[in-house]
Amino acid sequence: MNRQRRKTENQKGARDRGQWASKREYILVVAGSVVGLGNVWRFPYLCYKNGGGAFLVPYGLLAVVCGIPLFLLETSVGQYTQEGFITSWRKMCPLMQGIGFGQLTITLCFLIYILIEAWALVYLVFSFRSQLPWASCENTWNTANCLGLKTFNVTEIQTNITSAATEFWERRVLGMSGGIEELGSVRWELALCLLASWMFCYFSIWKGVRSSGKVAYFTATFPYVMLLILLIRGLTLPGAWDGIYYYLYPDLTRLAKLEVWIEAGSQIFFSYSLTAGTLNVLGSYNDYNNNCYKDCFWLCLLHSGTSFVAGFVVFSVLGFMAQKQGVTVDNVAESGPGLAFIVYPQATAMMPLPQFWTVCFFLMLILLTVDTHMFVRHKSNLRHEIFVLIICVSSFLIHLTLVTEGGIYIFQLIDFYGSTRVCQNFMVICECLAVGWIFGADRFSNIIEDMTGQRPSVFFKLCWKYIIPLLSSISFILYLVDYKHLKINDWYTYPDWAYALGWTMTLSSVLMVPLWAAGQMCLTAGNFRQHFKCYIFHISSIRHIHPQPLSQFE
Repeated sequence: MNRQRRKTENQKGARDRGQWASKREYILVVAGSVVGLGNVWRFPYLCYKNGGGAFLVPYGLLAVVCGIPLFLLETSVGQYTQEGFITSWRKMCPLMQGIGFGQLTITLCFLIYILIEAWALVYLVFSFRSQLPWASCENTWNTANCLGLKTFNVTEIQTNITSAATEFWERRVLGMSGGIEELGSVRWELALCLLASWMFCYFSIWKGVRSSGKVAYFTATFPYVMLLILLIRGLTLPGAWDGIYYYLYPDLTRLAKLEVWIEAGSQIFFSYSLTAGTLNVLGSYNDYNNNCYKDCFWLCLLHSGTSFVAGFVVFSVLGFMAQKQGVTVDNVAESGPGLAFIVYPQATAMMPLPQFWTVCFFLMLILLTVDTHMFVRHKSNLRHEIFVLIICVSSFLIHLTLVTEGGIYIFQLIDFYGSTRVCQNFMVICECLAVGWIFGADRFSNIIEDMTGQRPSVFFKLCWKYIIPLLSSISFILYLVDYKHLKINDWYTYPDWAYALGWTMTLSSVLMVPLWAAGQMCLTAGNFRQHFKCYIFHISSIRHIHPQPLSQFE
């Protein structure tokens, strides 16, 4: 009876706030959100770099120990409170509401990834030309040191020679200046593509969960179609299996290196969209009795499986490219923008029907990016639509700095410092402290059982209380000990003020939690002990969610 009353109350609140039209829409949106660029341009390279098939051992182990428990924690917090990532933490643990503000800061940094969609749009437009412009040196932007695909010979390579693909990326698309001090003019082609990206984002979310759920039917499924097409093509290329060998050959000696385990954990946090508040928000639009316990297993399996398959797509093509150029795979393997916008386009230009394969790749990249920056708010109304419009327009205007000639330096700075391991691990420690210790792991398990009808294994409580905080603390400390300044292409060093700005971005999220807690303690009347009891055991903030007292979950 009590559970039915809670369900009725929850459904009434959900109708006022907005809710997924179906379980299918929720799965598609979350799948689209967590399956993104990290699967395609980061995981395969990390796997190759850190022991090939041996890297799957720390990756798989940390996915079970850290990834799935944190995925369940964040989703359950959102589903239980029916609130976004700021107010949900206020209801769970008022003293730790700074977690939500820290996640907001990280989310704002993540918005820069819409620039990747703009880059991919530029490449997509050029892909329809009869001759791909990054395949030859017969263009106005090429230099005397350019080396096209037709004239490529590994014996001719000198230190001052650059590939046609590199010159197209750096000189035609980005128009790279000498550094962050030289922003230069706006690249208007990129600006128009950025505008198109933000317009698509707006019309995907302006109606709240209704529009986001419908858009996800296409944006979350079509990349898998493209991935399958590229996988089949890649495996049939000459030299493909040489690339796959480099991708999966197990170097068990790498398992003894601590950095391999740290990079595996960092990849889990980044690619599962943990600590960014995304899972809280998306889970908050679920029905109270949705089985989020089962969902987290399937969604995490889908994500990791996609990463593994994407490695075959990437390295089969890299093996083909290496054979064509007469070099080994390690000479062409890259991660990040270099893989997506230099190496892979250059490889597709060597294939028969290059335009078709290039279009497939950049369509996939665009749709993967679309889902990673799609966010939702309350039930659609005029105020919501105006609010979303203001957010999108202001974000576009701010991001115009990213499409200047020095914009790539700003992008790399935000990417490196805005969501570093410091941010990730500190937020994870705070989340586990709030749920596992302050709110109570047993009480939280009771809530999940009440929502889903399934009680989480005691393993999850051990992870929330001990294992995850311990591992995150070790990673946090080691990052600070081994910290190295960001460099671009191993030659450009940022000025000191840029590094200071980068650390300001990092600390802007990290310091939110202690500053919020300290501020609330100071503003509340009474002594320290009374403050502590008031904000940690703030039962009234939970009671309004359910008509029954919180003690029933203890």
